[in-house]
Amino acid sequence: MADTRTDHEPGACSRVGDGITSVFGLLGKRWTGMIVAALMQGPVYFAALRRGIPGISERMLSDRLTELSAAGLVVREVDEGPPLRVSYRLTDAGAALDPALQELGRWAEKHLLKTDGAC
Repeated sequence: MADTRTDHEPGACSRVGDGITSVFGLLGKRWTGMIVAALMQGPVYFAALRRGIPGISERMLSDRLTELSAAGLVVREVDEGPPLRVSYRLTDAGAALDPALQELGRWAEKHLLKTDGAC
């Protein structure tokens, strides 16, 4: 008779929680965390936001802002012109990410950034 028992390491069957899955599904996308961090200081016009995140394309920035808006983290505001200008700001839910982002930044400085002590 075959042994049907399965031995596992402790925690081998643990599952990632729905909250962590959701937050990394949104904030784990390239550029998204940097966009949220850039908006922490307050409302930012689209062009200034793009300049503040080197390497991001207009299309990608627009797509990520749309996703953040749909998730209830960002609000798009249109300033009637002329000229017509669009700015973005965090909602209360988006601003509530600040302590977590600050902690992640401190962790990255300690564990990910390789420095030689120079400025």
